[in-house]
Amino acid sequence: MAKQTRKRKQSLLFEGPEWSFDTLSRTYDAIEEIATQDLGLDVYPNQIEIISAEQMLDAYSSIGMPLMYRHWSFGKHFVREEQLYRKGARGLAYELVINSNPCISYHMEENTMAMQALVTAHAAFGHNHFFKNNYLFLQWTDAGAILDYLEFAKGFIAKCEERHGYAAVEEILDAAHALMDHGVFRYRRTPRGAPRKEEARAQRRHEYEERTFNDLWRTLPKPKDGVEANDAEIEIANRKKKLRLPEENLLYFLEKNSPVLESWQRELLHIVRKIAQYFYPQKQTKVMNEGCATFVHHYIVNALYDQGRITEGAMLEILHSHSNVVFQPAFDDRRYGGINPYALGFEMMQDIRRVCTQPTEEDREWLPEIAGNGDWRGTLRDAWANHRDESFIQQFLSPHLIRKMRLFVLSDNEKDDHYTVASIHDERGYENVRRTISRNYDLGTVEPNIQVVDLDLRGDRQLCLEHTVRDGIALAEKGRDEVLKHIARLWGYEVSLRGIDNLTGETVYKTSTAESEAAA
Repeated sequence: MAKQTRKRKQSLLFEGPEWSFDTLSRTYDAIEEIATQDLGLDVYPNQIEIISAEQMLDAYSSIGMPLMYRHWSFGKHFVREEQLYRKGARGLAYELVINSNPCISYHMEENTMAMQALVTAHAAFGHNHFFKNNYLFLQWTDAGAILDYLEFAKGFIAKCEERHGYAAVEEILDAAHALMDHGVFRYRRTPRGAPRKEEARAQRRHEYEERTFNDLWRTLPKPKDGVEANDAEIEIANRKKKLRLPEENLLYFLEKNSPVLESWQRELLHIVRKIAQYFYPQKQTKVMNEGCATFVHHYIVNALYDQGRITEGAMLEILHSHSNVVFQPAFDDRRYGGINPYALGFEMMQDIRRVCTQPTEEDREWLPEIAGNGDWRGTLRDAWANHRDESFIQQFLSPHLIRKMRLFVLSDNEKDDHYTVASIHDERGYENVRRTISRNYDLGTVEPNIQVVDLDLRGDRQLCLEHTVRDGIALAEKGRDEVLKHIARLWGYEVSLRGIDNLTGETVYKTSTAESEAAA
């Protein structure tokens, strides 16, 4: 017995809560072996940095990036998070991970060694693998160049502040930040430049605009009397074709076509929309990304414990933290704030493993492609690579898990003074539950669809926007008018917005910057 105890102690990666760089390195190697050889994960090289609580707060405020330009909103965010943290109203994340090559993981120095092991498995291998292999990240981001681009952006904005003044730069950034959610390409791929050449590209743009001018804003002759309606329609069609309207990416359109912005101001819009595009895949894969990382850390720490590499005390500490992360309050619990993406993601990964190895007849009916295939590792890697939250839930949320999590659908009809339970976790409700939850993670449904549809070149150059109204939900009036003012600042002329019902095509509302200024 004593011999077995000595042998187990010799195989332990660490004992006690204290950590050192030797124990971190030894534990990293053990985790890497399981992640790559057992789970078959494919990751970027890892760069793990140990930071203090204040540095973590600073990382929070700069949207998690190690390099970021200055803006007052980051400082405001820092002060708010710091006050909540000091008062004990909010804790800090154990780690923060960046989609870059190498993959940078920030770990809190206050973490115990058990927590360092957990976050290494979670971030350095779970998130890392997802970043490197998911199709959205491969399509929309360049992990090897993002840090170089942010370095360029930070330097460029600092130079603009010196040359044009802090207030002038802040005014453009404020407007651009207000439009960040509408500054991404959703349905087509934007050309990817080489961020290391961004400074040269910006210089070429500036020189070109000094030598030439935009043909779009050439002085146009007044239309002659008697122009037929058909000619006007043809002119409108040609104008829209030339401008490639409708355009979903508002920042892109303003950057390319605004008649009042100078070259450095256009470059600021370019910087903000590049950063918005970089984060766009993360908004579409919250459940999958966190589910992948949580499943990976859970599998790895259990494997380490089974191998006798970590103690029971460390395992209990890890499981306590894991349970907190995946805790899902019931709908009637005061703590309920919606579906926890960690909980749903982790449960779905676990359920896919079950379906692949121990399927029921129900599983074979609902998930015939994977039921009983025996290769749960390959199935998960394939799902992580080829889906986003919407399609992942639609394809893999099983009736078994719907029952286990007691999921149901509430119908909220504005004409009724009550909610209606439209579907529950039973035979008739499974399909609707799955479809409804999937739809809730579709950004095309959740975020407002606002596009540039036209502009008046011959008249007052009014920019015309159109909002597709779904389920009768219009934009909040106060926020809508404020954002329109930001767009008008970037455009230089009046901006109008019309809400169109997606089913009937009827106009739900119509407003413009002139109307909002008059109301104010």
